[in-house]
Amino acid sequence: MTTRMIILNGGSSSGKSGIVRCLQAVLPDPWLAFGCDSFVDALPAEMRASDEGIVFTADGEVSIGADFRALEAAWTAGVVAMARAGARVVIDDVFLGGATSQQRWQKALDGLPVLWVGVRCESAVAAGREVARGDRIQGMAAAQADAVHEGVFYDVEVDTTRTESLVCARTIAAHVG
Repeated sequence: MTTRMIILNGGSSSGKSGIVRCLQAVLPDPWLAFGCDSFVDALPAEMRASDEGIVFTADGEVSIGADFRALEAAWTAGVVAMARAGARVVIDDVFLGGATSQQRWQKALDGLPVLWVGVRCESAVAAGREVARGDRIQGMAAAQADAVHEGVFYDVEVDTTRTESLVCARTIAAHVG
């Protein structure tokens, strides 16, 4: 079966967004890109600081509430529907719940061909990128660097610690069926 979705999982500042842009450039067919950041940005402002929504603490921890989960499930179903309708979709995500997060995607995908990609980056390097970006709470990259991969299985893994996004994208593209 032809891959309809590519799901990248990695911690904050691990390099997922750069890889996604490169994938769109190197893959022969057009791929739509969606990510958890754009989903969070689409939430009403009051949900971005609510126990029922999403809360980012001063030390970089993230907590998720029931209203967030409900909207996330609807968003996921919508993205999967686009893939089922014929679009090729690449997702940039952060599996805060590790294997549980992947299981939510698997349930929504229900047999749709997907390429699971782990995007790793050494904690210290991701933390340096986080500071340089200036749009992240310091500590988030370090907190997520390993935790998002716990119990998650991948078809391919890349490490952006010392490897450029384009090289990682080409490695991933070689696995797209």
